[in-house]
Amino acid sequence: MSGRKSVLLVEDDPRLGPIMHRVLSAQWDVELVTTRVAALEAALHRLFDVLVVDRRLPDGDGLDAVQELRRLRVPTPVLMLTALGEVHDRVAGLDAGANDYLVKPFDFDELNARLRALTRDSNPLGQALPIGSWAFYPEDHSIQSPYSGRITLTDRETDVLRVLANEPERVFSREQLLSTVFEHGDQLGTVDSYVHYIRRKTERDLIATVRSRGYRLGTPA
Repeated sequence: MSGRKSVLLVEDDPRLGPIMHRVLSAQWDVELVTTRVAALEAALHRLFDVLVVDRRLPDGDGLDAVQELRRLRVPTPVLMLTALGEVHDRVAGLDAGANDYLVKPFDFDELNARLRALTRDSNPLGQALPIGSWAFYPEDHSIQSPYSGRITLTDRETDVLRVLANEPERVFSREQLLSTVFEHGDQLGTVDSYVHYIRRKTERDLIATVRSRGYRLGTPA
């Protein structure tokens, strides 16, 4: 939306949530959700620039959502927003993986400034490698679908796709991929299995089969 950075706002207060959405929307592309489960689903299927997460949610603690996202290697900056302002509360938020902590009540100018600071320096997902209309983020172990959003990849799936994406015009034999990516003792069929796994998560054209030669990066729509 107009090139603006995106915010996932996780706030269940029926009065504060819509007010925050309206005020932040003057500068940001804002998506508002009201539960921990909805926050996880949104953050795992769309690439946001920053998350604003309330602690007290109807289905649990917002910290649990942050911890789960970090476990799944989602590195998006997180600002915890809460009425819990004791030092141990702030420490718990930061230890859970949050990047900043703002206590209610707050000033919207300060909130905007903190969000700008969290998104100023660099893309937390790392450098994107384009694959057709898809965007592959090796550092984040994910690929962004133009249709369904963020897709998480395993370490080995990431390594296979990284090799192909770094030299998109080159055809890699199964033997080359086996020796580059996999452990000693793995069989050639392991390469085919991981190519299948990646295609199943994304689409078949993401990796092209070159008959009698091997695999290369594809050109998905």
